[in-house]
Amino acid sequence: MRVYVPLTLPGLAEAYKTGELGAEPLVAYAVTPALREWYLSDDIEELEYAALNRAALASLRLLAADDGAVRRRIVVAVDVPDGAAVADPDRGLDPAVLGEVRIAGGVALAKAAAVHVDSDDAEADVAAAAEALAAADGGDDDAQFVVDGAEDHELLWYATQEIPNLVGPAD
Repeated sequence: MRVYVPLTLPGLAEAYKTGELGAEPLVAYAVTPALREWYLSDDIEELEYAALNRAALASLRLLAADDGAVRRRIVVAVDVPDGAAVADPDRGLDPAVLGEVRIAGGVALAKAAAVHVDSDDAEADVAAAAEALAAADGGDDDAQFVVDGAEDHELLWYATQEIPNLVGPAD
C-alpha cells in the first residue's frame, strides 16, 4: 500500500540522519475507503493524487507550527505492507482527516519510493498559506483563498537518491 507522509525539510533531514520516518504512530495519508467515497472516483491515479494533496496540506500544518522551517511542503511516498496503515473508522468521513492513516510500527526511509517537494518559486505562497492557515480554519474566506494559493503549486518529484541534495550537508 502506498502512503504519503507529510514532513518539513528539518523532518526530512532528521529522517535521513536516523533512517526512520517520524515518531510512532506515524501519521500518513492514503487511498482509504472514505477518500474513495469522498472523491467518487475509481481512477487510482486520481485517488493517489488526492491522498498526496491531503499530505501536502498536513505538511503545511507542520510548517505553520515550525517558524524556523524552510517554507516548502515535503511529502514522502512510501510503500508499506497492506494492513500496516489503519484509518480511524469513527472519523473516516470527517473532512479534516480524510485519507489519514496511522502506522504503528516504524517506517524506514529506505522504503520510500519518492519525495515530493515544493519548488523554490512556491516558497512565498507557502509561507503566506502557513501564516493564514489558522484564520482559514476559523472560516475566514480570504485566508482560505491564500491557503488555496499554495495548493496551486504542484509538488516536484524527486528520487530517493536525491534526498541528500534536498537536505543539504550533514551536520
